Amino acid sequence: MRLAVLTSHPIQYQAPIFRALAQRCDLTVFFAHSATSADQAAAGFGVTFNWDVDLLAGYKHVFLRNVATPPGLDRFSGCDTPEIGSRLREGNFDALLVAGWHLKTFIQALAAAKRIGLPALVRGDSQLETPRSFWKRGVKTVAYPVFLRLFDAALYVGERSRAYWEHYGYPRQRMFFSPHCVDNDWFAARATKEARAALRARLSVSEEAKVILFAGKLVPFKRPLDVIDAAGLMRRDGLSVEVMVAGSGALADEMTNAAAAAGVPLHHLGFCNQTEMPAAYAASDVLALPSDGRETWGLVANEALAAGRPIALSDAVGSAPDLASDGRAGRVFPVGNVEALAEALANVIGSPPSAATIAAKSARYSIGAAVDGIMDAAASVRSRGRMVAL
Repeated sequence: MRLAVLTSHPIQYQAPIFRALAQRCDLTVFFAHSATSADQAAAGFGVTFNWDVDLLAGYKHVFLRNVATPPGLDRFSGCDTPEIGSRLREGNFDALLVAGWHLKTFIQALAAAKRIGLPALVRGDSQLETPRSFWKRGVKTVAYPVFLRLFDAALYVGERSRAYWEHYGYPRQRMFFSPHCVDNDWFAARATKEARAALRARLSVSEEAKVILFAGKLVPFKRPLDVIDAAGLMRRDGLSVEVMVAGSGALADEMTNAAAAAGVPLHHLGFCNQTEMPAAYAASDVLALPSDGRETWGLVANEALAAGRPIALSDAVGSAPDLASDGRAGRVFPVGNVEALAEALANVIGSPPSAATIAAKSARYSIGAAVDGIMDAAASVRSRGRMVAL
């Protein structure tokens, strides 16, 4: 199996999948853009940085020439790679996998695949709950049942992703589960008792203290201030909780001021690169993610579970039905309801799930499961293509 993958740029969550895929097939990953440290800051992190883990080792990859002026990841035309057609034609691939259709490069690749008879797969986390204008919903209602069938197989990452494809009438026999995931083993190996003790000692947090972690960009749609407000309610009810923040962004100062006003001990780590995150999870007792519907998944929830920590997710977070709605490894609360968030956090802290329960939930959303789905879909479209040829 010769598989081509087209994605926007090197992403820390995709690299482990690509490495695992390369062990199962002849893989070539095409990148449409080489993100700069300034691109990372513009994406909402609030600081310029480069990831401190290798995102390119372990698989064949090619950076395409991006002719967009200016190039970027924040708009449809920011990734314009006309050479993808010739790359696919010359590569003798059995299938193409694209990471969506929100960038011009993906449409270029899909069109090229159709011209040369190359089966096209797509994997993404689009969901119906994402806020959209009335006119955009109307256009999609008419166009998407036709457009989406241009893909020969759809890889859904979770329950809301599956519902999205079903809503637009996509054939169920062409849908495959390839869950959103992180490298569970990598996080589990680093979120140790020693890492917990070391970070708590650095922050002067006692072992008895209960720590709520917010991890992510400090931007409005993630609603980080809700965590401060919920912690304030919990402390007024006699629960001695503290808040740790692993992230940076526009709301950093507002969070500091809100915590001071509410009497909530706040430990602001600032932006944490990938190798720093396991210790943050280890030092916490629960992850809170109160985002609105623009959080189409929330991979920090996967990271927390991989590190052995329970989660509290708003019902608008894309991963909530998969990772927390059954109440086993976490809790779900109505988005924007600070009282319900405080109750969910108190419930998890007071009756935490067992390590085995958290591990079982994490295992279903693994690199292996994601790769299995991709390989099954690729084999299906190749087999279907042979049957058509006969």
